[in-house]
Amino acid sequence: MSEIAQNRSGTGIAFIVAGMVAISVNDMLIKQLSGGYPLHQMVFIRSSIGMILSLALMQVEGGVSLLKTRHPLLHTVRCLLVVISNMTFFVALAAVPLADVTALFFAAPLFITVLSIPVLGEKVGPLRMGAVVVGFAGVIIMQRPWEGSDSLHADRIVLILPVIAALTYALNQLMTRKLGATTKASALAVYIQAMFILVSIGFYLVAGDGRYAEGVDNPSLNFLLRAWTWPADGDWFYFIWLGLNSGIVGYCLAQAYRVADAATVAPFEYVGLPMAVFWGWLIWGELPGPVVWLGMALIMGAGLFVFLRERQKARRIARTEVKGRY
Repeated sequence: MSEIAQNRSGTGIAFIVAGMVAISVNDMLIKQLSGGYPLHQMVFIRSSIGMILSLALMQVEGGVSLLKTRHPLLHTVRCLLVVISNMTFFVALAAVPLADVTALFFAAPLFITVLSIPVLGEKVGPLRMGAVVVGFAGVIIMQRPWEGSDSLHADRIVLILPVIAALTYALNQLMTRKLGATTKASALAVYIQAMFILVSIGFYLVAGDGRYAEGVDNPSLNFLLRAWTWPADGDWFYFIWLGLNSGIVGYCLAQAYRVADAATVAPFEYVGLPMAVFWGWLIWGELPGPVVWLGMALIMGAGLFVFLRERQKARRIARTEVKGRY
């Protein structure tokens, strides 16, 4: 590997680790605030602050001209996928332990592998496909189909939400690989923040007065539909922190996948899983049970195996191309 390639890989890894640390803090803060504020209010405040940071970063990288694009529809679809991924994940957080939601979300690399076949035309061998099957078995185990709703402490639909978040995140990542070739990370982040602001305003206009939350006992629905409330003085610190994290996450993830191969940086996303367990234990006294640990191990093991096989395959292809030049 050349020195330039090594530097780009190291930079990409640094950005993905920073992004995952920011994501874990972001998830912890949203779960902490989910009992008193609606999700769309948090998203609006978070993204408004994040937009300021994203615009500042864009100015450093080249200015407003970076927003010009020949693919406005693709950027819009990508942003909507990010919004759906975040909203479904956060709604689940209101009712399910942080580590459980995070582990289910890490089915995303498995979805990326499967979707790369029809979307990118890639070939997936039997070993990687076997790992995908094992990983999805872990997802099923964490869904605990043999248990009743009462013992799960959450509706079945709520447990499926992190899987939907993983699927839409996977689609977003595939689009980021394509669009990141011609668009700076700061511009990608600005597009996403703008979409979050528009969607949260739409939620406010439809449900901001809390009319649809009356008589709703489900914590996830309540989190989504309750009325906007002016933040308490002590909570503004958390909202500002959320906003800064939002800008950091949007930039770091886009930059990581721009400057380095996905197969190199993606395994480091799993830094988020032990951090989710840590926050859950530290703040809410939550530790996963044996079944959840098993599901987490299968999902994480399968995802890492897929990434390692992709990296091994990429090296073989690179060696073949080098030999073919001489």
